[in-house]
Amino acid sequence: MKSTKLTEIFQNGNIVIPLFFLKNYEKWNLEAKEFIFLMYLYHLGNHFLFNPNQFCEDLNLDLATIMNYVNTLTEKGFIQVEVREGERNLKEEVVLLDGFYQKVSLLVMDEVVGQPKEESDVFSFIEKEFGRTLSSMEYEIIKAWLDNNTSEEIIKEAVKEAAFNGVSNLRYIDKILFEWGKAGVKTPQDIENLRKKRKKKEESDAEKDIDMDIVDWNWFDEDE
Repeated sequence: MKSTKLTEIFQNGNIVIPLFFLKNYEKWNLEAKEFIFLMYLYHLGNHFLFNPNQFCEDLNLDLATIMNYVNTLTEKGFIQVEVREGERNLKEEVVLLDGFYQKVSLLVMDEVVGQPKEESDVFSFIEKEFGRTLSSMEYEIIKAWLDNNTSEEIIKEAVKEAAFNGVSNLRYIDKILFEWGKAGVKTPQDIENLRKKRKKKEESDAEKDIDMDIVDWNWFDEDE
């Protein structure tokens, strides 16, 4: 079978994949082919021109496949394609790998700190709900929740609550966790009980809001 140009590139030693990336790429929820394409982009640098035709030539892949990889890596927060001003004030599309390096830094922090796997699940869960990569500041906020003995289960419920209300920022989620803490919430069942209590109160308040003008109407004074 004729080897692809991508295989030849690796065989010739033109692209080196750090062992750390190779051992951990599955934690990023990447398929092997997506990871290899990401490593090809990594080889090109942090910022470089977006040239899909060149990518096709280098990797011996069709344009549809290349664009599929680009879209996937963009959606998963590894790369960005932006329009910037280049030489002679001409606009050009560039690929940024800032998201990838952010994920690498978080992975390194996990390794150094020895963070339990359960915590990483929380970060991955929130990134999936937000549809983007978490910033370093957001990472620290979430870690603070965990350090404050807020369970992974409760954090995920708060994220779902925020998503249900159409909000995807940690300040809003932090407020939810604060209010739940004041209410003594410890388990998902406590949250469900709190919701039922709130619904019952809302229904009770709605009954009290009946138009009193209708209730007090003197029907005997109405003209026949």
